[in-house]
Amino acid sequence: MQTIFDTIKKVAIKIDYAIKTEDLGYSDSSNSSGEEQLKLDVKSDYIIEEAFKDVAIVKALVSEEKEGVLALNPKGKYTVCYDPLDGSSLADVNLSVGSIFGIYEGELIGENLVASAYVVYGPRVELVIATKDSKPQHYRANGDLFNFISEITLDEKGKLNAPGGTQQNWSDYHKTFIDSLFQEGYRLRYSGGMVPDLHQILLKGGGIFSYPGTSDKPQGKLRQLFEVIPFAFIYEQAGGQAVNHEGLPLTRLIPSHPHDTSSCFFGSNYEINAMKSAYGIKS
Repeated sequence: MQTIFDTIKKVAIKIDYAIKTEDLGYSDSSNSSGEEQLKLDVKSDYIIEEAFKDVAIVKALVSEEKEGVLALNPKGKYTVCYDPLDGSSLADVNLSVGSIFGIYEGELIGENLVASAYVVYGPRVELVIATKDSKPQHYRANGDLFNFISEITLDEKGKLNAPGGTQQNWSDYHKTFIDSLFQEGYRLRYSGGMVPDLHQILLKGGGIFSYPGTSDKPQGKLRQLFEVIPFAFIYEQAGGQAVNHEGLPLTRLIPSHPHDTSSCFFGSNYEINAMKSAYGIKS
C-alpha cells in the first residue's frame, strides 16, 4: 500500500508542474461522460497512468476520463480509481483544484475501498491519506518531499456550508434545509471544486458539503468510484458522516457502472443529522 501512496506523491508533483506551465485550453476530445476535456485533464490522466504501469501491486486503473477498466498487472491486488484533475475548469482563473484516488481490493463497491487519498493544488500542494487504521493524515509538499502536518478530526458541529448544484433545480425541501443553515449563521464556502471545498471543511473542523439530486440530474452529478466513495471514507475516518439522499452511508454504495453518480452529503455529525431530519429520514 505504501508503494501506491509514494506513487501518488510523485504524480502530485508532476501534475502541479503541469498546472503551472502547460496550456489550460480545451482539447479536441470528450471524456466518458461526454464532457469536453481540458488539455490538463488529458495530461494529468496520462501522468497517473504512466506512473502506475510499473506498480506491481496495482491490478488495474479506472479513470474518470476514460471508459471501462485498464488492466495492468494480473498478479496485482488493488484497483486504483481516480479523478485525475477535479475542478480543472477552475485552473484558468487560478483557483485550487485537486486529484482524488480510491484504492479498492476486489469488486468495485463501497465496502471494498481500503484506502483513499486526495491532493490539493493551490498556493501550496497538500495531500491527505486515509486508511482503516488511523485518522486521515495531512501532508504538505516541500520540494519533492511531503512532510507530515497532523491527523484530521472533525468537530461535532462546524460553521461552513458548501451547497452544490444549480439552485433553480433544487427540491423545495433541500432549499429549506440549506436556508436553515444560513439562518443558524453558517458561512457560504463554495468554489465549484469538490476537492478544495471538502478539504476546507476538514481543516476548519466541520460543516457540510452537499450535492443533491436535482431536477436536471436526479441521480446527482458526482461519480461514486472516483469522487464520492473515496471522500466518504475520509470523512468517516475523520469522525464525520457521508450519506446519500436516503441516509445510506456512501461507503456502502454498489455502483453498477464505473461512471455511476450519486447524491451526496459530507459533513460533521450535527449537519448530517440535520440533513436527515430535513429529508424525513428516520435514524
